[in-house]
Amino acid sequence: MKAGSKFLNAVSAFALSTGVVASGAGALVLAATSVAEAAVIRSVQVHGAQRAGEEAVRSNLTIRPGVAFSNTDIDDSVKKLYATGYFSDVRIAVSGSSLVVTVKENQLINQVVFNGNRKIKDDKLQGAVQTQSQGPYDPAIVKADVERIKEAYRAIGRSDVEVTTQTAPVGPGRVNLAFVINEGERTKIADISFVGNSAYSDGRLKAVIATKETGPLSFLTRKDVYSEDKLHADEESLRQFYYNHGYPDFRVISSNAVLDEASNKYTITFTVDEGQRYQYGDIAVESTVPNIAGAQLQDLVETKKGDVYDAKQIQKTMDAISQRVSSAGYPFVRVTPRGNRDINGHTIGISYMVDQGERAYVERIEVRGNTRTRDYVIRREFDFSEGDAFNQSMISRAKKRLEALGYFTSVNITTAQGSSPDRVVVIVNVEDQPTGSFGIGAGYAAGGDGVLLEASIEEKNFLGRGQYIRVAAGYGTDDSRTYNISFTEPYFLGYRLAAGFDLFKSSTSSNDYYKYDEQGITLRVTAPITDDLATTFRYTYKQIKYQEDGAYGSDGLPYTLDDKMSAPYINMIEHGDYTQSSISQTLTYNTLDSQTLPREGIYATATQEFAGIGGDSNFYKISGRARYFATLSTEADLIGSLAVGGGHVFSTNGDKLNVFDQFTVGGKQIRGFKNDGLGPRTVNHDDPLGGTTYFTASAELTMPMPGLPEDAGLRLAAFTDAGTVFGNDVSGRGDAIEGTGMSWRASVGAGVMWASPFGNIRFDYAQPVVKEDFDKVQQFRFSMANQF
Repeated sequence: MKAGSKFLNAVSAFALSTGVVASGAGALVLAATSVAEAAVIRSVQVHGAQRAGEEAVRSNLTIRPGVAFSNTDIDDSVKKLYATGYFSDVRIAVSGSSLVVTVKENQLINQVVFNGNRKIKDDKLQGAVQTQSQGPYDPAIVKADVERIKEAYRAIGRSDVEVTTQTAPVGPGRVNLAFVINEGERTKIADISFVGNSAYSDGRLKAVIATKETGPLSFLTRKDVYSEDKLHADEESLRQFYYNHGYPDFRVISSNAVLDEASNKYTITFTVDEGQRYQYGDIAVESTVPNIAGAQLQDLVETKKGDVYDAKQIQKTMDAISQRVSSAGYPFVRVTPRGNRDINGHTIGISYMVDQGERAYVERIEVRGNTRTRDYVIRREFDFSEGDAFNQSMISRAKKRLEALGYFTSVNITTAQGSSPDRVVVIVNVEDQPTGSFGIGAGYAAGGDGVLLEASIEEKNFLGRGQYIRVAAGYGTDDSRTYNISFTEPYFLGYRLAAGFDLFKSSTSSNDYYKYDEQGITLRVTAPITDDLATTFRYTYKQIKYQEDGAYGSDGLPYTLDDKMSAPYINMIEHGDYTQSSISQTLTYNTLDSQTLPREGIYATATQEFAGIGGDSNFYKISGRARYFATLSTEADLIGSLAVGGGHVFSTNGDKLNVFDQFTVGGKQIRGFKNDGLGPRTVNHDDPLGGTTYFTASAELTMPMPGLPEDAGLRLAAFTDAGTVFGNDVSGRGDAIEGTGMSWRASVGAGVMWASPFGNIRFDYAQPVVKEDFDKVQQFRFSMANQF
């Protein structure tokens, strides 16, 4: 052994025999910088741990009697004891064969209180801080909690909040801790402007971003709250908007937010470079995957030569190609679009390069940011799990599904390198949003039926489990009542099957002559066929009852049945209770880009129903409706839509249909009329019978309210509706019936829509321009749906 080593060993031995001290106040170590030969102690002595207890201290030491240790072990022990948060000072010394640990305990917190807070409740703040009652008082943690409280206030637009702390002794070693909050004034956004934009106005771009200027109702919407993260999200929204409308070179040069401390208001400026608008040039698909030629994938391409460049179409094409090649046995397929730019002609040719890709597997899926929605609700929207093959197109599909749920304000999915080059970590960042809503619907029918009201409450993400619940009740001045309860479990038995039920009950009175009661249940299950197509199967059981209401005539004598109602309804009363048992199947096709304000896409349904599984109804019924949306002017945000619908019903056993088996058409399909205001009616008593066949059509144009900023959420609508319901297969004892012919009705009207802080409000006025004398008119309609 060299002389230098012998000298160090001697110094180390001397230090350990006379006392090596490690202290939290600088970690003073009276020894050589490293111990060449480890020491051994026989016992551990603890001083100062009155509340924590000696065993709690010993359990946090890395040093054990009889086991060699070094100065590194002493340092690690000091760090572990400090990390418990129970000690303000820790000293470790070696005295002979004993290790002496001396601690000074932090005070315990008896109670944590918040003073001065009005905008954020105590329970929210308590969840934000780490300091808790019956825990140790740690100044470092308390300091960090002050910043957490400030961040919570910045998130609601109060950047000038002030937070201080106070402690009050309540006994030996115990204190109460108070966070004293001066909430200050709410920080507002005075102006949002854009520099460098020529294709779209400032007003149109303001409608694209989530941050809004402060207005009269901003205290409700909270859309004028500034945050850096929100500003970055707005930049991405602008990019996607331009990329999807022909500007592949668009970029945000800068986004600056300047706070005027005197007025406590921000001014936000986006500086952009739009670039040139491009159309698609030549489109090709090239494949290096064995046995799969590019020509075989050509039918999946949505980008067409001559169309305006649209990044959404490119992504859809990539996803479709990837899905088909994956299903052919190549799970790691990679689809890469390559652009061939013609600067002079302003065209971009796209070549989709398809190869087998590199082998990569999903190591884990990390879910972040969800404060309400449970992890499994998010994870089940992925087509893969930990250990499966990684495919980028599956990420795109999962993102689309998560966004379509309506549970989140933002969904961002990124990847990171896993524990090895062929392992990928998928990181899902979401931000929960309110998913509950209440709705109010109203209508007014002049000339007898008066006001019609309906209120509903629903929750799309019940308890964060993704379950849907809706409760609704309706009232009319004609003594009508309706009640509905619906529940849906979107992943029944762990499969992508949406199973649920609907309970319903209604009653009404017709001109004080008879009462109609209906109650029943529907059981249903929906299964996806593709991302855009789904099928729903239902079983419905109803109990239906017609009865006299005991009305009296002007002479004080009760009406007879013949006085009171038409023959078809007399048949209903004489029959007594009816039951209807039916099964049905619906196909739903949905490509809408938004469920709240669609600008592009199709929503279509087709339903067939068979009644006769027991009960008093025997029929086959088929019906459907399709609505197409298109943006007619991106700059003016002019949206057009066309809708068509129709249906037919016939008896399956040769008997006549019941009144309630036929179709009723009115204000829900053709505005300007009552809900049952069209079609066949009895002549003597003017009772609606419905029809065996109907057709409807509608055209609507909406645009932002002129003279107001687009982000105010007000839109004008102009529409025209047309339709007919005809045919009759109801037994009437010879009663005269009118309106059985194919007579078309039409109406024109205007409406106002407002995406208000209280919800989506719509008011329509419609005027029938083609109608029959016996039709029932209802010109005004109002509806509202609100999130909470």
